[in-house]
Amino acid sequence: MSAADEILDIVDENDQVTGQYPRGEAYARGLRHRCVFIQARDSAGRLFVHRRTPTKLVFPSLHDMFVGGVVGAGESYDDAALREAEEELGVSGLPRPTFLFKFLYDDGAGRSWWSAVYEVRCETPVRPQVEEVAWYDFLPEEEVERRLGAWEWVPDGLAAYERLRAFRAAR
Repeated sequence: MSAADEILDIVDENDQVTGQYPRGEAYARGLRHRCVFIQARDSAGRLFVHRRTPTKLVFPSLHDMFVGGVVGAGESYDDAALREAEEELGVSGLPRPTFLFKFLYDDGAGRSWWSAVYEVRCETPVRPQVEEVAWYDFLPEEEVERRLGAWEWVPDGLAAYERLRAFRAAR
């Protein structure tokens, strides 16, 4: 099954399921769905940063400071976060990512999705999926901050990162 054929729950502004559609159709029609964003750090506390492959359905070839993706139909945010983190990092046996908060992302052009933000520590060597990740490194947070204006980032990841900074500052 291709990524475009994966079935997603379609949700309303309150994150209640209203239907199900294949991912490709949900994207094409701008239907609201669910996504997870997992900030992965290595044992030294550095952030996993990567550039997406040019074949991605959404935001091809852009940089991201999260691993993650869509939540499948009937899947919980928590289960999707673990699945996506292990898939994209190419590891197994990760601790369950810690849920931090959820927000409704809106790109201003009629596309929005519920976005659950998590964090996880990955202390084993990563082997990112070549279908998903064109380049990667673990970078100190200061380096990520310096790259914010220099690299082209996925807009939803950037929105999640800004909210995560505010979330941590309010603690």
